Amino acid sequence: MTADADSATTRFSSQPSALPPADIEKSGRAERSPGLSPSLTLLFSFTCALAVTNVYFAQPLLDSMAQSLGVASSTIGVVVTATQAGYALGLLFIVPLGDLVNRKRLILTLVLLSAIALAAVGASQQWLALLGAMIVMGLLAVVVQVLVAYAAVLATPSQRGQAVGTVTSGIVLGILLARFTSGLIADIAGWRAVYFVSSAMMLILVAVLWRAVPVTASPRHQDAYPVLVGSLFKLFISERTLRVRGLLALLIFAAFSVLWTSMVLPLSAPPLSLSHTAIGLFGLAGVAGALAAGRAGRWADQGLGQRVTGISLGLLTLSWLPIMFAETSLVALVCGVVLLDFAVQAVHVTNQSIIFAARPDAQSRMVGAYMCFYSVGSALGAAAATQVYALWGWMAVSLLGALISASALTLWFLTRHCSTANKGRST
Repeated sequence: MTADADSATTRFSSQPSALPPADIEKSGRAERSPGLSPSLTLLFSFTCALAVTNVYFAQPLLDSMAQSLGVASSTIGVVVTATQAGYALGLLFIVPLGDLVNRKRLILTLVLLSAIALAAVGASQQWLALLGAMIVMGLLAVVVQVLVAYAAVLATPSQRGQAVGTVTSGIVLGILLARFTSGLIADIAGWRAVYFVSSAMMLILVAVLWRAVPVTASPRHQDAYPVLVGSLFKLFISERTLRVRGLLALLIFAAFSVLWTSMVLPLSAPPLSLSHTAIGLFGLAGVAGALAAGRAGRWADQGLGQRVTGISLGLLTLSWLPIMFAETSLVALVCGVVLLDFAVQAVHVTNQSIIFAARPDAQSRMVGAYMCFYSVGSALGAAAATQVYALWGWMAVSLLGALISASALTLWFLTRHCSTANKGRST
């Protein structure tokens, strides 16, 4: 790249000839296509919503899991870390397959295996068995990123940001539904039932996808799978846009995980002693995140990515002020959750729109590489949050989240300054 990252989407739309020769024909077919139909976009969004719930089901259930398996509260956060570790492995070794094999078959295989892994989580009776099943479940949940990259491939350049935003809105809604539905089902039938129900729903989804998703040609990538996976690591080195946006993702999702992993602990403890359902309802306050995901893609298409990023990171940092009062004011907590979810999802969608435009010939690998940062940040945030809460309480957790958010804002400011001062360099 040789221009400011914020104009990457506009550049790609207006200069299709800038693509490598091997991809000019592929780009031409995409330009002549009508793009994603509304019905297919909706199906992709719905599939992402169901798939992503599996990653976030555990957050409101940590206290019940700890009691059921006899695990200390300071250790139970490892469940979230294990899921994210599996997710990171999937990003490295499964998502790149989207640039090599038939995407419909890949999606169907991942959803089917997810159903089996979910049943294994629900049946786990030992701590290590649960962690192992969680890792596999996280590994397979990367079907979400395969779908996001597929949406970007099918969309026309002018609708790419909006398409990614719409599909990502489904992801956000899935996260919200995960917290609410898992709490509700757990109150009725226990935490294990949550995973058995999800397993059944994934089996139904396999049948729907098999009938509804059109058959498309396999990607014509000449490299073998080991070379393709190796090229993902090379992207970390060659693409500065990926490195900057990836580090932002690591920090914002670390802050996101700090809140949602540890929040259940003070809310379920005296004097609040809220039920799983009540705790899950707090996830609905994050509906602003879904709105942000839908709008941020359009703003990125209009060349406003840097401005959206800066404003959103400022809101993310400020969100921790009301969150600090969670133990004394649930209203303040709701306000903080709204700000935090809106900010995180706005930055996330903007990041993806910019990196997709940076390398349209490697979208599956670019999203896989980018989401590795997301997964690492989520895992570190989850592990740190439960430890900090056990040692110093909720105020310390809030300060940790604020520090991480302020670090992301500082990183954005420094990289934006460098980009402005050096127009000839990539960001």
